[in-house]
Amino acid sequence: MTVTFLPQAAILFLLTFSRLGSMVMLLPAFGDVNVPMRIRLVFALALTFVFFPLAEGFYGQVSGALNALLPLIGGEVLVGLLVGGTARLLMSALQVAGTAMSFQMGLSYAQSFDPSQGVQGAILGSFLSVVAATLIMVTDLHHLFLAAIRDSYTMFKPGTLPPLGDFTQLAVDTIASSFRVGVQLTAPFLVFGLVFYLGVGILSRLMPQVQIFFVAMPANILLGLTMLMLLLGAVMMWFLDYFTSSMQIYLL
Repeated sequence: MTVTFLPQAAILFLLTFSRLGSMVMLLPAFGDVNVPMRIRLVFALALTFVFFPLAEGFYGQVSGALNALLPLIGGEVLVGLLVGGTARLLMSALQVAGTAMSFQMGLSYAQSFDPSQGVQGAILGSFLSVVAATLIMVTDLHHLFLAAIRDSYTMFKPGTLPPLGDFTQLAVDTIASSFRVGVQLTAPFLVFGLVFYLGVGILSRLMPQVQIFFVAMPANILLGLTMLMLLLGAVMMWFLDYFTSSMQIYLL
């Protein structure tokens, strides 16, 4: 079975769309679940039209035989999932940070829908994810996505088997570094929680007649939100530096 009725340009366009479409499906902001599927599809097609003149030279003459075309499509999808999945895993650092902050501030039961992860999460994690996506667009860091798409054709040439072992190691390292950065972003709140609850414990022993829960909970939330207001700029700048350095591994 062959698809020789398709012109060569259509086959190359399909291969380009396979790589770019899988990237767009996972990229932050563009691939969030609250973005309608049709908008994501249109954006992926528009991006493919833009990159097609650049990408078609990397494919050469492609056979229309189905047994030769399917492995090419599978390799392109795998490369797209790698680049887009890395960007998505980097955003998970904010979920770790937001969840830990919520526990320290007494807001762990305040859950909301996180558009970047597609699941229920701590409200501070959802807030940090939305702020990060906004800052990525405002500071033009989304250009790193476009540069990564361009350079991916040089790093992972079409028609060659992607290095699955390196892909797996990169995913493990990205998850580990995202968890590490998430804990680092939460460090001031961990210290705050330790000192605050230690003070509350001492107060409850010194004054057992005081209703500690009704006094401590509002104070905990108020002090935590004040700290978040003061530290939000530093937290987001730290994350943006981490995001930039991590995405630059795909740039030549």
